[in-house]
Amino acid sequence: MGGIHALLILLSVASLALLPGATPLQASQAWSLFKLRQLLGDPPVLGTWHNYTDFCYGGDYKTASALVECYEDSVTQLHIMGDPGARGRPLPATFSIDAFFTTLSRLPDLKVLTLTNLGLWGPLPGGKISRLQKLEIVNVSSNYLYGELPRGLSRLGSLQTLVADHNMLGGKLPGWLKDMPLLAVLSLRNNTLQGTLPESLKDMPSLRSLVLASNNLSGNLPDLDLKNLQVIDMANNALGPKFPRVGRKVASVVLAGNKFSDGLPADMLASCYLLERLDVSGNRFVGPFPAALLSLPSMEYLSIAGNRFTGRLSGNASCGENLRFVDLSSNLLTGSLPGCLAASSDSGKTVVLFSANCLSSGSGDESQSQHPSPFCRNQALAVGIVPEQEQGGKKKSGGKAGVVAGIVLVGALVVSAAVVFVVRKARLPKARPARRLVEHASSAYPSNLLADARYISQTVKLGALGIPAYRSFSLVELEAATDNFQVSSLMGQDAHGQMYRGRLSNGTPVTIRSLKVNKSQSFTRHIEMISKLRHRHLVSALGHCFQYNLDDSTVTHLYLVFEYVHNGNLRGRISQGTQGRRLSWGQRISTTIGVAKGIQFLHGGIIPGLFANNLKITNILMDQNQVPKIGSYNIPILSETMKSEEELEASIHRIGFPTVIRLTCTILV
Repeated sequence: MGGIHALLILLSVASLALLPGATPLQASQAWSLFKLRQLLGDPPVLGTWHNYTDFCYGGDYKTASALVECYEDSVTQLHIMGDPGARGRPLPATFSIDAFFTTLSRLPDLKVLTLTNLGLWGPLPGGKISRLQKLEIVNVSSNYLYGELPRGLSRLGSLQTLVADHNMLGGKLPGWLKDMPLLAVLSLRNNTLQGTLPESLKDMPSLRSLVLASNNLSGNLPDLDLKNLQVIDMANNALGPKFPRVGRKVASVVLAGNKFSDGLPADMLASCYLLERLDVSGNRFVGPFPAALLSLPSMEYLSIAGNRFTGRLSGNASCGENLRFVDLSSNLLTGSLPGCLAASSDSGKTVVLFSANCLSSGSGDESQSQHPSPFCRNQALAVGIVPEQEQGGKKKSGGKAGVVAGIVLVGALVVSAAVVFVVRKARLPKARPARRLVEHASSAYPSNLLADARYISQTVKLGALGIPAYRSFSLVELEAATDNFQVSSLMGQDAHGQMYRGRLSNGTPVTIRSLKVNKSQSFTRHIEMISKLRHRHLVSALGHCFQYNLDDSTVTHLYLVFEYVHNGNLRGRISQGTQGRRLSWGQRISTTIGVAKGIQFLHGGIIPGLFANNLKITNILMDQNQVPKIGSYNIPILSETMKSEEELEASIHRIGFPTVIRLTCTILV
């Protein structure tokens, strides 16, 4: 009987050996995995790894954040992902990235590697990485990697995807990338890359996705007319002035927040029948807007906001069936909104934004208000638009007359500006004059804000500090930033709405205040006030969004978007912080001066000033550069209980901002 039992056990073991994938992992590779866990400081995400774990079998050790896949007796995939909701702290000073990748190199059959949100720091060791000859996909996003991309990557002949978003990688994008014949996806979003892009990019025929947004890149883009390139994202750099050549198969082109200043190549873009997304907002584009973009068959998202596009829109222009978002706001467009856009917006199919233009829209929505006629005429001359010529043989003389009229009008504007400057200087001796008002004024703001020279000067300074221009957001953008307003993004709530933490598509962390509105009101004055709340020593306003009732087009929610400052508050840096985090006396004096400047701005830097701001040491937040920012101040917003303009003026609500450990969202009535 005992012999039969032993025989059955032997047969069972033999049958297991024949099962595919049932071969135990090599002991040396199992040791390497446990060594990696040790080098990472035994993170909680690897808490299911035990000494008796056999990684090539299924089991409880496999989670969505920690996964090992094998082929036969060797590791082919390794995925270790920290908390995606928070970029963890760097690993201790004892961590060695050389030792880490030396251990990784003992997994010779590794094809897919994911190491995100783990606090890895140091330069990528090219020599160690080049030993992993079978690597096909690498994702090391959301760590603290720095230095240049190592040349050793070019020796990975099988590499198809390289993603290293949200790190500190610097230097220039190397020209040797063309030596990687299979590279299809290159994503280095939110790093510190600088300089111009190499011309060798045009020699990468396998490239399908190129994402270099939120770096310090400059100059013109090389030729990107690659047969397989489908995704181009270069947002938030200093690229320009010429629009790059792109291929006909391109599906997404995002060039927002750069320095492009020429016109759009209408003929080239009109041939891009697969183009689904085009975002050139926040640049300096001039010239006529090619309305044919609206009718591209695949177009879903189109934004030209915050440029100086001109041209007359026709109410009879056609639109593509797939359009879901169109933002034409803050340009110099004339004519009328195309009927197809108006109808699609009314039906709720498409979000259409067209405020701050020169359109005769006839829309009753004050959030879509247009520039006044004098502003449109002056700006048209400033960008070189000559009045329409008479028919016949007087075309040449008409052009001269237009130029002369433009010179006369611009001269009159200069004289008027000088008079205004003298008067304002006499009244406000300490105020700085407005210089070159037309050139520095951003068309992303309501026209009556352009007369405030201090506001324009402040906006230019904030742009230099990296704070994005104030703009209107779409609900689609805010839903994407908060994962559709998930509970995990909720920071607090009160009777008037909720406070969410989110991250924009360009990686910018933001705080979003959602406010309930039960009746139609005029928002123009309040948005103008909020858009002025931008200062080096304030948690600055970045934009707003309206949510509408589809039945009667009334506003149901107002969303206010602010900076997210998450480096602690002043109290924690004075009385509660550890010795290494406490401010020195010099830093305390600098912080005091900064707070005073913020208060001065709230009281006198905007009209009307904001007072009774309930200033507390816990409401002074510190950014990553130890710059103090006032995180709680009074702004006028709409209330559920408002019944008149008098109540509107009297109602003041407090908008609070998050600290590391708590949320200030007190309501002051």
